[in-house]
Amino acid sequence: MKYFSKKQMNGGLIKLVILIVIVILALSYFGFDLKTFIESDQTQGNLKYVWGFAVNVWQNYLKRPLTYLWDEIFIKLIWESFTGNMEKIKSGEPTDLELNASVGIKNVSKDIFNP
Repeated sequence: MKYFSKKQMNGGLIKLVILIVIVILALSYFGFDLKTFIESDQTQGNLKYVWGFAVNVWQNYLKRPLTYLWDEIFIKLIWESFTGNMEKIKSGEPTDLELNASVGIKNVSKDIFNP
């Protein structure tokens, strides 16, 4: 497996867009009508089948766990802590990290120096 350096990964989206434009131009040059292909009954049927499959997977397998992760983990634990600490910084109060870090350091230093 080839690993890419960070330098090689920069501009990936722009390269992808340029590649897509080149592919579309090449298809047009060779007489391929993309609009006719997309609007054909067979393509529309395939797209509806894939969309129905994706909706089924979301509704039956992914919705509950991902909704739980979003609501209970991200919003309650991360986002509310973040916004609360931003308000503390705005008002000049010490953040939760500053308050808890100093307590942890005091307890550790007490254990180290007083065995």
